[in-house]
Amino acid sequence: MNEPTAYHRPTGTEVAAVEIHHPAPLSPVQHTAPLVPVQPGTIPTVASVVLPDGRVVTGYAIEPAEPEPAVAKPAVSRAAVNIALGGIGFGAVCGGLVLLTTFIAALAALIHQIIILAAVIFGGWIAVQVCSTSGHGGGTTVNIRKAVIKRNHFHG
Repeated sequence: MNEPTAYHRPTGTEVAAVEIHHPAPLSPVQHTAPLVPVQPGTIPTVASVVLPDGRVVTGYAIEPAEPEPAVAKPAVSRAAVNIALGGIGFGAVCGGLVLLTTFIAALAALIHQIIILAAVIFGGWIAVQVCSTSGHGGGTTVNIRKAVIKRNHFHG
């Protein structure tokens, strides 16, 4: 009774034939389904569309999104504006640089005049000290003696 068959299965456990169903791809729809018009500013109503194979699809009608308008470019480029502002700033700084160099030149001339004034005053003071009559009969007395130089030594 339970003897093996050609496929090594005992008898009495026969398996029924299995049917395999492969889904068939849907053909593309050739016509557009009618849409329900929607009033602007209101909540759209639910629309139902009947497909060619008899199925009914229900949902909201969605309007395609409009792309944002392109931003208009300014008449003048940003680089040109930056260059112009840089030129204005440079012009403003140049006036200050001219004043700075003028100040440095005036300061150098002042220092030069102060040095000359000090030399004149100090030289005049020395001249007064030398030429003044302070006790002796005008003139400097210098005693000169005969010097003997022997073997690179001075004997005076």
